[in-house]
Amino acid sequence: MNTYENPRLVLDSSRPPAPGSVAWRSPSNIAIVKYWGKRSVQLPQNPSVSLTLTAAHTDMSLAYALKERPDPSIDLAFFFEDKPHEAFQRKVVAFLESVTPIFPFLRQLQLTLHTANSFPHSTGIASSASSMSALAMCLCSLEQRFFQTLPDPDAFARKASYVARLGSGSACRSIYPYAALWGLTSALPASSDECAAPLDTLLHQVFRSFCDDVLVVSSAEKTVSSRAGHALMEGNPYAQTRYAQAHGRTIRLLDALRSGDLEVFGQIAEEEALTLHALMMCSQPPYLLLQPNTVAILHRVRAFRSDTKLPVYFTLDAGPNVHLLYPASIASTVRPWVDDQLKPLCENGYYLKDTAGPGPIPL
Repeated sequence: MNTYENPRLVLDSSRPPAPGSVAWRSPSNIAIVKYWGKRSVQLPQNPSVSLTLTAAHTDMSLAYALKERPDPSIDLAFFFEDKPHEAFQRKVVAFLESVTPIFPFLRQLQLTLHTANSFPHSTGIASSASSMSALAMCLCSLEQRFFQTLPDPDAFARKASYVARLGSGSACRSIYPYAALWGLTSALPASSDECAAPLDTLLHQVFRSFCDDVLVVSSAEKTVSSRAGHALMEGNPYAQTRYAQAHGRTIRLLDALRSGDLEVFGQIAEEEALTLHALMMCSQPPYLLLQPNTVAILHRVRAFRSDTKLPVYFTLDAGPNVHLLYPASIASTVRPWVDDQLKPLCENGYYLKDTAGPGPIPL
């Protein structure tokens, strides 16, 4: 296992770097085969496959200057949407402390981090994937700027994916364009539990612009967090069967992504969505995150598909919100129906129009 620990990444105080900054925009992603259940330090119990999004993203800038006096603590000023945020700051400081064996130079710097999401924070759209992947890209950019140790783009992305995983498991997939796989599987030789692997080179063209309308049913804080949900998989009586099932679905999904088989893609997306929430309902204690409007949307999607024969499918996040998936070629037909039939079921009529996209970009 490559832990990326490198005690040599220490700045020479006699030749300090000039103050500066790095900045990245990194997207969220939506898993088609779900990551649910982990072991050790953020390692998955099964492989997962996701589409990398575009509109749902985090912008992050990380400014730095050498500390005037040696101090082993992390010195961070944190701003979320231009305002201090103590809870987020504590989480980021704890994360930066945890990765100092990988980036020991962090203890030598005064850091100022500004971050903002492209979507309203209270919408219930998970931002951990976009924010932690953006932070990982910033940290790797600092390493490259100071030490020139990551000149190869592939090596840079692998390390960023590894670091992002330590902050939020699904964040490791956001490093790569269009689609990514995380977790060891015989179906992809490059796969790993430690970081994600890109799928863009094997992806059929139809999936490179695939639409994902994020239908926000509720922005309320979940009664059971994803972290707690992962932990509850340890006692779930169906856990081992689930992990085997995910391996099989990953193989089938990769074939569909290569061939452009929308029917198989959609079938797996919906099966995985319902399986995820079934696992929650089978946990000890069981819990339910679906809302009445969630179920109403699912019924309307299936009825619309039956009536029109159009390849429109759903998946769910680890909460009540619905992701509507369909090829961009039918967007002009689907979007008016969404506005008429599904938007009224969304909280405050809010939904986010998104598509698969090219992954993180420097700012």
